[in-house]
Amino acid sequence: MDKEDIEYRRQVVNTYKPDVEKLIRYLPWLEEKSGSNVQETFEGSGIKGSSITFPVYDGTLMNFIREVQRTGLVDRNYPYIYSRHRIRTVKDELAAIERSGIREMDVLKGILSKYVLGGMTKGKMWTEAVYNRIFLNVVRKMKENLEFWDKPMR
Repeated sequence: MDKEDIEYRRQVVNTYKPDVEKLIRYLPWLEEKSGSNVQETFEGSGIKGSSITFPVYDGTLMNFIREVQRTGLVDRNYPYIYSRHRIRTVKDELAAIERSGIREMDVLKGILSKYVLGGMTKGKMWTEAVYNRIFLNVVRKMKENLEFWDKPMR
């Protein structure tokens, strides 16, 4: 491993670590909620016929989304990551997450961004990301990559 490589990894760790540390506290919740629905439908009381239904999200999910939005982990150019890495399905996303090392942190960031930003207009994307373990696997993989090249995070 040459000096440039070591410097690059140190830079990646320094760039991502503060943001990932904010998100790892959600790992137990994401683990617990994987495979389950974290959205209910509010239909109003007694005025079903004329009222509009809308989703009501778990408070922890909303805190997680807000926390991600306050980090540098949201990339509006995520479609480029998807096309460059030929990611098209949830299965592709999960496989890309699994094989992403420290040099592919941009892939993890892109997948996270798709769901965080997409959920702003299509709320079901947030619940799908929890259900399909996308949020869980991305945060867990980011943590794992950083801890491999640095000390463990709490």
